[in-house]
Amino acid sequence: MECGKINGEKAVICIMDSGFLMGSMGAVVGEKLTYSIEEAIKEKLPLIIFSVSGGARMQEGIISLMQMAKVTSALTKLDEAGLLYISVLTDPTYGGVTASFASLGDIILAEPRAMIGFAGQRVIKQTIGEELPEGFQTAEFLLEHGFIDKIVERKNLKNTLSQLIKMHKHSSIEANS
Repeated sequence: MECGKINGEKAVICIMDSGFLMGSMGAVVGEKLTYSIEEAIKEKLPLIIFSVSGGARMQEGIISLMQMAKVTSALTKLDEAGLLYISVLTDPTYGGVTASFASLGDIILAEPRAMIGFAGQRVIKQTIGEELPEGFQTAEFLLEHGFIDKIVERKNLKNTLSQLIKMHKHSSIEANS
């Protein structure tokens, strides 16, 4: 968890690390995310989570799967506090991460051509026994079908995030006036 500023706008920022077990979510990841969400609530700051993951860490069994509920519960408290949660999906974002906190953002952004889904295409194709649509599980396909709000290139992400935080801050001030 890191609290910082984006173009002068304060936020709590979480970044998953694909370099360690492909960013899979286990007990430590769940704990760190939950702590960060609690800090965002305490400090009354927006939350931004950059997700990259192959899913839940199956080596940890049920402990890993419980993190989905734990983080989702903490995000419910963030929402009840009226705080902004921006989810940024990078390539790839799969499994329990997509099925839980990555898809719960007030605003969901994705990088161009990012692969996003719950299960891989091969597993889905075998399960339903049908061909999948062209571009299935790409950010572009998901934008077209309403799963994400906007595709943003990394070079534009800083300005996009600060603009979204400013808009939310101003709308919250007006709502409370």
